Amino acid sequence: MYSATSRALIDILHAEVKPALGCTEPGAVALAATRARELLNEEVETCEIFVSSNIYKNGMGVGIPGTDQVGLLAAACMGITGGESSLGLSALESVDTSSMKEALKLIQSGIVNIRVHDTIDKIYIEVCMRGHSNTAKVIINGRHDQFVHISRNDEVFLHVDLDYGVEVVSHSVLAELTIKELIQEIETLNHEDICFMLEGLNMNKQICLVGLRNRVGAGVGYSMQKALEEGMIGDDVINKAIIMTSAASDARMSGAKLPVMSSNGSGNHGLTAILPIAAYDEKFPQSDERLAKALAISHLVTAYIKNYTGRLSAVCGCGVAASTGSAAGIAWLMNLNYKQIEGAILNMIGNLSGMICDGAKAGCAYKLASAAGAAIQSALYVKYGSVIPSLNGIIGSTVEESIRNLGIVSDKGMTITDKVIVEVMDSSHCKMMN
Repeated sequence: MYSATSRALIDILHAEVKPALGCTEPGAVALAATRARELLNEEVETCEIFVSSNIYKNGMGVGIPGTDQVGLLAAACMGITGGESSLGLSALESVDTSSMKEALKLIQSGIVNIRVHDTIDKIYIEVCMRGHSNTAKVIINGRHDQFVHISRNDEVFLHVDLDYGVEVVSHSVLAELTIKELIQEIETLNHEDICFMLEGLNMNKQICLVGLRNRVGAGVGYSMQKALEEGMIGDDVINKAIIMTSAASDARMSGAKLPVMSSNGSGNHGLTAILPIAAYDEKFPQSDERLAKALAISHLVTAYIKNYTGRLSAVCGCGVAASTGSAAGIAWLMNLNYKQIEGAILNMIGNLSGMICDGAKAGCAYKLASAAGAAIQSALYVKYGSVIPSLNGIIGSTVEESIRNLGIVSDKGMTITDKVIVEVMDSSHCKMMN
């Protein structure tokens, strides 16, 4: 019989570990646009979409699955012409060739417009759609697939009042646990209740193969694989993690039409939380039960950190959260004790905490390469006795205090940084267009 805490952790895993097609931010915009079009149920005459600056930043330069298009406008138009909202963040999976042609016409028509909404919310998408006889409005807030308002004409089907500016990502059970207690709870879980973790491992390995077979996106994984084949780098577990994780990101960011298993609202988080562990397993084979528990540790430590840093922020969540979760899972697979697993987390916080997020794009593969390599390295450092001491920089007296400190820096401390990043990106894009 499970404790209430164990049951809650299983629920979190089901809520936060989901398949997603393409980058999560364009996927969320596509989902909202799709739902609005389904409600409208007639030809779209105008469509105004308002998004938070974080959604705008993360969707500006990323490839859309199955197309040569990039960005939120393309995702929205594809959702309007052929998306299916029942598929959630994989709403664009149903788009066929005919729908794609219609989406390209819609992009050119200028009737769909996307603007940055003046909000302190990190995740906010509002779609206001008008046809000849009807109007439709949907709002997603707090989570990428969480609708808080759905209406058609004057009929409101759903309306949830949120405390705007407060993200709906906090899992209170995690806030009540120490890292040691969290891992101890995971160790008690039955394999049949978390065996779905392995689905994510297999799913993310499949998209990794796409990036290794062809030079797509930034070609990071492909290049590193070639370097390995020519003897420029060694065939070790660190390079294996770098190659697998970056190749998967190459494929995903270039628009490969394959789903990935996401983690805490991000596909790249899912790649980073899972594939370094997959690389370790390929070098040092594990049982399915141990793999599933290591992956559960990775996803839940990621969620633990995201409780403090926020679902979207000015820092790269793959670098500061998902890779840290992966490091904890790998340290556990190495049979390190709880204190050493905490040490692996501290090593990650002291290493990559300053990595900024400048949107989802092909270049993310470089950051995932760094994050994946650091995850393995952090566990190896502690295995052989190297841990960042207490009270070094933002490292506190405990691992939990260090995570809280990371949250303060990345959320409150970098709010202005986030605004500046968006301004710089906007300026660069405008120069290119002119």
